[in-house]
Amino acid sequence: MLQVTKIFHFEMAHAIHGYSGACKNIHGHSYELHVTVSANQQGDNYIPGTGFVVDFKELKKCVNESVITLLDHKLVLSKEYIAAHTPVMNLENVIIWEIEPSAENILVFIQKELSQALPANIQLAALKLYETRDSFAKWIARQV
Repeated sequence: MLQVTKIFHFEMAHAIHGYSGACKNIHGHSYELHVTVSANQQGDNYIPGTGFVVDFKELKKCVNESVITLLDHKLVLSKEYIAAHTPVMNLENVIIWEIEPSAENILVFIQKELSQALPANIQLAALKLYETRDSFAKWIARQV
């Protein structure tokens, strides 16, 4: 199966309510997101036409519109965090989630958004989200 990956960068802040370490406080990361997609085509045949699984420009546009613009330069907090720290709810860049915005949950959010936004002939194969240079969460599509 052929796959292609495009890498994206965005800045986002969050806090993890109920965590006992430093991540309980609002802090930010320079995230790096790897988006890997594949075509619905099976086998080892050459790709007709342009020979692309997907045009990287099309993938960039899709990811930017459906994910990056939603998260870049935002502060993502859970309802529980907001309930315990009500003054932050009035900041203009706050996004409130039902769940804690851990790297893993951010990745699930991205997977759900991209699954709806990608063209029908393109399948989301894997996502990797670096929260720091050497720490990441990874999502891999189930093989059917």
